[in-house]
Amino acid sequence: MSSQTNDPRQPSAAKPYKPPPVAPQDLPIDYSGFIAVIFGVFGAMFRYKVCSWLAIIFSAQSLANMRNMENDLKQISMAMMFGIMGLMTNYLGVGPRGSKKT
Repeated sequence: MSSQTNDPRQPSAAKPYKPPPVAPQDLPIDYSGFIAVIFGVFGAMFRYKVCSWLAIIFSAQSLANMRNMENDLKQISMAMMFGIMGLMTNYLGVGPRGSKKT
């Protein structure tokens, strides 16, 4: 058994870890935000309900993992608006019109 006197560690010299500051342009890409924008655009343009719902889900995930407040908030809000716009056009928009034969 080792005793306290043989311990080479110095608890008085220990400092808490502080991560180095990272510039906003050096942060990794927010893939969930990018995927949310892509799904939002597809959902709004091609009227795919699944893409619009996926855009909302990926936007929420990107909002939960947001690192850079200014840039990420712009991207998330754009993706969320495309997703909501796609859902509005799918569920409340005018559907395909059938031709009446008389």
